[in-house]
Amino acid sequence: MNIGSKIKALRIANGLTQEELADRSELSKGFISQVENNLTSPSIATLIDVLQCLGTDLKNFFGDDEDNQIVFSKEDYFEKEDNQLENVVEWIIPNAQKNLMEPILLTLRPGGSTYPDNPHEGEEFGYVLSGAVDVIVGNRSFHAEKGESFYYEAKYKHYLESKKGAQIIWVSCPPSF
Repeated sequence: MNIGSKIKALRIANGLTQEELADRSELSKGFISQVENNLTSPSIATLIDVLQCLGTDLKNFFGDDEDNQIVFSKEDYFEKEDNQLENVVEWIIPNAQKNLMEPILLTLRPGGSTYPDNPHEGEEFGYVLSGAVDVIVGNRSFHAEKGESFYYEAKYKHYLESKKGAQIIWVSCPPSF
């Protein structure tokens, strides 16, 4: 890891000059320049002070966010087929349960449905890519066709069913699948 260039990038992103960063962290402009050019290394205590002035901390500074996958292809998806309910669930963002929301691609075969989900905290959103679905929330039923979306609070018992089959992008927040 190139600590100097990372500090420089953070400094620039915060709109600070070397002199302004030096003043805020009670260091000299020359020292900041040497650190940014990898001519010297700051002590841990000094690095903590500099990072605090830049609005971050050691954990985030050394965290390797750059390697996080951003785009996912069909090969990355995890698929579960349920022949009893006549549906296929594809997790289109792997390990999404660690995120605030969990998008899936749901394919309901003709006559297919999802398990009735008991009330829970959160929200659910869906977009019908093809076919049509009935969205059952509590004791009410709503019909959604291709190009339409649905949204509801998950505090009522809810599930989807399709007489002729459908494909839906379904997002649950927090993850519940």
